[in-house]
Amino acid sequence: MQRALSVSRMTGNRSTFPEWYQAVVREADLAENSPVRGMMIIKPWGYGVWEEIQRDLDRRIKETGHVNAYFPLLIPLSFFAKEAEHVEGFAKEMAVVTHHRLRAVDGKLEVDPDAKLEEPLIVRPTSETIIADAFQRWIKSHRDLPLLINQWANVVRWEMRTRLFLRTSEFLWQEGHTAHVDEADARAETMRMLEVYRALSEDVLAMPVIAGEKPENERFPGAVATYSIEAMMQDGKALQAGTSHYLGQNFAHSQNIRFQSAAGELEYCHTTSWGVSTRLIGGVIMTHGDDDGLRLPPAIAPRQMVIVPILRDKPEDAEVLAYSESLASALQAQTALGERVRVLLDKRGARSADKRWEWVRRGAPIIVEIGPRDAAAGQVTYMRRDKLRDGEKIASTAVPRDTFLAAAPGILAEIQANLFAEAKAQLDSNIRGDIRTFDQLAEHFGAAVDEDEGSVFKGWVRAPWSKPTGAALDAIDERLKALKLTLRNIPLDQRPVSGPCLFTGEPAVEEVLIARAY
Repeated sequence: MQRALSVSRMTGNRSTFPEWYQAVVREADLAENSPVRGMMIIKPWGYGVWEEIQRDLDRRIKETGHVNAYFPLLIPLSFFAKEAEHVEGFAKEMAVVTHHRLRAVDGKLEVDPDAKLEEPLIVRPTSETIIADAFQRWIKSHRDLPLLINQWANVVRWEMRTRLFLRTSEFLWQEGHTAHVDEADARAETMRMLEVYRALSEDVLAMPVIAGEKPENERFPGAVATYSIEAMMQDGKALQAGTSHYLGQNFAHSQNIRFQSAAGELEYCHTTSWGVSTRLIGGVIMTHGDDDGLRLPPAIAPRQMVIVPILRDKPEDAEVLAYSESLASALQAQTALGERVRVLLDKRGARSADKRWEWVRRGAPIIVEIGPRDAAAGQVTYMRRDKLRDGEKIASTAVPRDTFLAAAPGILAEIQANLFAEAKAQLDSNIRGDIRTFDQLAEHFGAAVDEDEGSVFKGWVRAPWSKPTGAALDAIDERLKALKLTLRNIPLDQRPVSGPCLFTGEPAVEEVLIARAY
């Protein structure tokens, strides 16, 4: 069967999922590598997806009482030095600015040795330290709390092995930072934003997740507790799609963020941070894509419907184009999923078949083709990207224009729901809960393979866990690394647990998710 994409997820019995992913990014025109190693150019269609995600999330952030601000890209090294655990977690990924000027020597540019900075500056890997510095100036009284700030920005973490959207040296994100009077209020904020991320992922990206707390060894550097949402990709691997951290008073102590309490005492704030990034786009690709390319949930599609007029340089082209323009106007006046329908009339001078396959690869939820017969008969021929094929044939439907206009908003809602249902079925049916020993775990997952090679689908394991810490947890981590496995999170929706921990043999107190991951 001929497919729109150049690479399939499987070739015979061999997984070609990594190659397929790169093909989707390339052929759906989402992004490309830049001249700077490890950094990407997000192309208009890919950036349009990010804009839709950003717009929805920004609304949710503001509805929960937060306001947007912006902080510097460059952070003094001394700010990181105040928080030893935090800097240790990012030290190997930091990009450092040491000079402020270039000079021309014999017609060539070089760093001016006389322009060395008194203090090196770190290109923002995350903003806890510089925002905490601002907080210590802004917060004086308990009346100033809670302080709820969000920032949309780019960050740089120097990666050695990169993959577009999933792991790049520069990426786009939002990072929330808040300060509170006490632990209870800060922890409530941490969980509130975790729920915002869960709702965004499931209701907007149609990407089901499991929310839970990270084990001690997977916490954000400097955090007291880290929570995540984990999504299952089509190759069975986990993707950490968002995190929310309760930072305790650690950053408040290092940056002297104090307030005068109602009793007149000086106390340290409790702080949080939380964020999601353009990694979500990678998650959407690997959750919903198929062998014809990307399938976008309508909620985040830059264009939910694309109309392709079939133009043949003949007199009837004018009628086809006029009919298509009238249809586009009528659709744009409608609402779906709570917003105006986003419609594109593709009048480019390319072959209509080429344009159709381009929009299939890009994942436009509904693709409409209008030819002379459609215009003459007052009908609409369309295909749904979530149900593109009927066997080996393209599943197109022809209906009267008014029928299509009446049905279109409902079809978009149905596509959104169908994509979520497909992904939820995969998640729910591929978490094993019957593995009780490490030997069984190792046998189930098999030998580790390089991440750039396709691996056999294994899904996740949900196992009994005794909550080990310190050296015992470090030893478990090393055993898992040998199999390229990680502890993903401890699900919030815990079930009654009994019997021994899979790793320690001690009585289990909860369950933990184990998987290979991106």
